[in-house]
Amino acid sequence: MQLHPQFIRRNGRNEFAILTYEEFSKIEELLQDYQDLFDLRKAKAECGDEPGIPLEEVVKMFADGEGES
Repeated sequence: MQLHPQFIRRNGRNEFAILTYEEFSKIEELLQDYQDLFDLRKAKAECGDEPGIPLEEVVKMFADGEGES
């Protein structure tokens, strides 16, 4: 991703960076994806060797109303 920030300087040092809304949105989306990946890896590590649930079974659970809280 190519960024095109503009900088606001204060006392001779860069103080703020300004991005276009499109660039900001892309960064925000990437950070959300990273957080999702981090949370998934953390959850998998906490589950240890517990077997997973096949997708078809999860879909059926939600269709039957069992997966809703």
